[in-house]
Amino acid sequence: MATLSESAIAGLLEPYLAPPPELLPRLSAYLDLLLKWNARTNLTAIREPEEMVRRHFGESLFAARHLRPEVDTLLDLGSGAGFPGIPIALLRPEIRVTLAESQHKKASFLREAVRTLGLSTEVWAGRAEAMPPERRFHTVALRAVDNMAAAVAVAEDRAARQIVVLTSAAQAPELAGFSEQQVIPLPGSQSGVLLVASRA
Repeated sequence: MATLSESAIAGLLEPYLAPPPELLPRLSAYLDLLLKWNARTNLTAIREPEEMVRRHFGESLFAARHLRPEVDTLLDLGSGAGFPGIPIALLRPEIRVTLAESQHKKASFLREAVRTLGLSTEVWAGRAEAMPPERRFHTVALRAVDNMAAAVAVAEDRAARQIVVLTSAAQAPELAGFSEQQVIPLPGSQSGVLLVASRA
């Protein structure tokens, strides 16, 4: 199983952000864990470590860069293998991140990743709809969700201030009630965009 040096990870991340040096050992540990688990559990269709760093880590950190400074809570809806939630938690430790993932194996991986990386991130092993109705978050993040319309409906319900969506330009959703909307092209991607939508 090929792994990457910290300097190689830093080089791959350069188009997305200049990673703080203290972030690299933790991203390296996360990558090793992801490769190990992905070999036996299908966490992500991407198998190449370089592509994982670019697509999963880079795009997630790019989203983290575009969060408002006052974000204090964030829900990663349908977190999968932890994207974008875990890279956001690593880069912005002051944000209380909750990872919602209903698939048992993926939720088990998330708990292991949180433990390995020493994060205080909560793993909600179930559907976000099943959370108590009063639970709301400053920001809800979405990436690579199966049913965009259903996910957006949940996100609109749970987001007090902001929704961020990593998607393709063709699939960027319409968000009712979010008056400020920015569509930012993802570095190195033909069609990928970051949609940042805020309530007035």
